[in-house]
Amino acid sequence: MNNWVISSSRLEKTYKFANFESAMLFMQQAAVIISALDHHPTWANTYNRIHVSLSTHDAGNTVTEKDWDLARALDALYQKEHHE
Repeated sequence: MNNWVISSSRLEKTYKFANFESAMLFMQQAAVIISALDHHPTWANTYNRIHVSLSTHDAGNTVTEKDWDLARALDALYQKEHHE
């Protein structure tokens, strides 16, 4: 779990990619994982960066195991496709 930070009851990380297209591909691939886990992030893209913010709304907007599970899944996808 590289570079995840807990900030204001959220788990946050920014991924960096070679270019805009690579960032968009990651978001498309991550969407499948996110839907399967039924746990949706707050995320934003600016050119070659994607900032992800995770918290569990049902638990009062705190960080729960659901957030850590999604964080691990996103890191695994990034490692596999983009070699962190």
